[in-house]
Amino acid sequence: MLPTELTTFVGRTAELKEIKSLLGKARLVTLTGVGGVGKTRLAVRVATLVRRAFPDGVHLVELSGLEDPDLLSRAVVDALHVADQTTRSPEEVLIAHLEGKRLLLVLDGVEHVVDACAGLVEALLKASSGLRVMVAGRQALEIDGEYLVTVQPMSTPDAVELFLARAEAATGDPAAAGDDAKLVERLVERLDLIPLAIELAAVQLRALAIEEVMRRLDDRFRLLDRGLRSSLTRHQTLRAAIGWSHELCTPPERLLWARLAVFRGCFTLEGAEAVCSDEHLPADDILDHVRALVDKSIVIREDTGDGVKYRLLDTVREYGAEWLERLGENNRALRSRHKDFYLHLARANEAAWLGKQQETISVRTRAELDNLRVAFEQCDPVERLELAATLWFFWVGCGQLNEGHHWLMRAINAGTGWSPARMKALWVAGYVCVLLGEPDRATELLRECHRYGDAEAAARAVHRLGCVSFLGDKHDRAVPLFRDALERYERLGLVDCHVLMAKVELGMALTFSGDPSACVRLCAEVRAECTEAGEVWVLSYVDYVEAYAAWSTGDREAATALVRESLRVSHLFNDLIGMVLAVELVALMVAEDGEHENAAMLQGAAARIWRSVGPQLFDSTYFNASHDICAKRATDALGRRAYTAAHARGQRLTVGEIVARATGGTAASRQSPVSRREWQVAELVAEGLSNKEIAEKLVVSKRTADAHVGHILAKLGFASRAQIAAWVIERRGA
Repeated sequence: MLPTELTTFVGRTAELKEIKSLLGKARLVTLTGVGGVGKTRLAVRVATLVRRAFPDGVHLVELSGLEDPDLLSRAVVDALHVADQTTRSPEEVLIAHLEGKRLLLVLDGVEHVVDACAGLVEALLKASSGLRVMVAGRQALEIDGEYLVTVQPMSTPDAVELFLARAEAATGDPAAAGDDAKLVERLVERLDLIPLAIELAAVQLRALAIEEVMRRLDDRFRLLDRGLRSSLTRHQTLRAAIGWSHELCTPPERLLWARLAVFRGCFTLEGAEAVCSDEHLPADDILDHVRALVDKSIVIREDTGDGVKYRLLDTVREYGAEWLERLGENNRALRSRHKDFYLHLARANEAAWLGKQQETISVRTRAELDNLRVAFEQCDPVERLELAATLWFFWVGCGQLNEGHHWLMRAINAGTGWSPARMKALWVAGYVCVLLGEPDRATELLRECHRYGDAEAAARAVHRLGCVSFLGDKHDRAVPLFRDALERYERLGLVDCHVLMAKVELGMALTFSGDPSACVRLCAEVRAECTEAGEVWVLSYVDYVEAYAAWSTGDREAATALVRESLRVSHLFNDLIGMVLAVELVALMVAEDGEHENAAMLQGAAARIWRSVGPQLFDSTYFNASHDICAKRATDALGRRAYTAAHARGQRLTVGEIVARATGGTAASRQSPVSRREWQVAELVAEGLSNKEIAEKLVVSKRTADAHVGHILAKLGFASRAQIAAWVIERRGA
């Protein structure tokens, strides 16, 4: 995905033509140049212009916030939205994902991880013939096949156009720069035609006339020129422009600018207040100072789905970091506050995970991942264990098992004593290894936790040992382990997602053991608890289990509604395991309806997801039973060759396309038609009936009504029942 351009792109016609031409014949093009010369903007513009030539997408990977070169491949995996929960290395995942694709990868800000980038890019280019890579940075990768483009400052006419455009944007006045064209030319040339320097100068017209801007710049450059044998370099010119913006800030604003350099990527106002404030910079004043820095174009404000975020451009952040050193600031204390803030954020998100904020927590944690990585590096060994373990909900529930495994094993292998943090890390790591298809490693970790941990750690270990047995088809061992864990949880007074999930897992094990009625009772109990708490992640697994039970008893309407809702929520959280289980069940149901080609495609789609999760259906005989039934029906109806062809087409679907096919429409599209039954439910919603009343009216279970309403909301992209009602009224009118 490429970022939306918030301001007009000016000039660079010749450079655009050159780089587009190079991308047509070269597989690696690197844009180099001094900071602020416009490498990133130019790369993004080129990528936007050529995107139609790359049917499998154009993706930007921003690397400035990455401090650990070992996480480079993982950062690219995340940018490509490749969900993978296997034990494969991220590089192996990328190579598998890129196979057969025609795709453009844009790597921005590579200079601090240039060696790692060179190695990764070389490996990917060798493995994928359809891959093109464009790099933007201050340093070349220096590998075979690299074409270099040195990005020069703008031409004078383009620079003048840029200054005038940004001056108008900053002031709202088309005549803000005055009518002296020669003075504007002198100004931009004095700034060496460097785009970032020009934009910083244009902002000053909010408070100063252009003549005053020119005079102050001249004063600053004369100061820098003093004692130098030659004129200023372009790098010095940019630093002068940034330095002048720095001088125009008040002392508290300068101090905040320096301290904000501790953040990577985006940060929130809450984060700035917690990390950057002290007796010299009161927390109550941070908002005003941030606003002032936004007005001066030092801090960039971004409106996101998770509220307002802020960030610093790389060059501006580097300048702030240098001033932090010059000021003699206690960097250790600042980094400690940063680490403490993100430890607290992780703890708070874990505590709130059983509740109505799960989606918000998922989005927020993903957005803060760069800062969490920085915090992890600043932690002492015990804090690393705690942070890695506390984020279990993100690793497991949001499709990040591979990175979670990396953090957890680093922390555990550091070899601390038998602290509570280590015990928690052991059972969380065991949980992750179970899901990654590493039962032996999981058992080793969980047994260590059970042996040395306190009562809660032991209960968690017993629970996850039950999962090892369950997925290994040893239900005679899994059932007593799950029951033992639940008894321990009850004695400890614990009520959280792990407890609820243990009940769901016990229900599944009992079903496979021949006692489906017990599963139904347990799922009803968990559904009630989830509904009361506003929990949806565990509930998606309840929906899946109940859909499976409804299918097995012939209640196809309930099964369809429930499995669709399960898939909707799993997709929302990027929970691959939940998604692929739901897709497998949908494939079976459409095969029973005679849609054999669709079933084969969905099985192919599921196979693609399983490669990112681990062994297909956990290599479980019981989980694979329905898959095998579906495959046989589709193959018998289509023939082996047609089934294989449809299966292959399914493997080429994107995750979004998989979800749309499995749910019978395009998710979150207001124009998507609803089914006849869903329209009936929507009309009853418009009449003001509750889900319980809808269930009674249609003679279905309340869980079926709940699932129908949830699916309508997802299908139409609505957030409330009131929107459904308004939509029904509008359609009736049409």
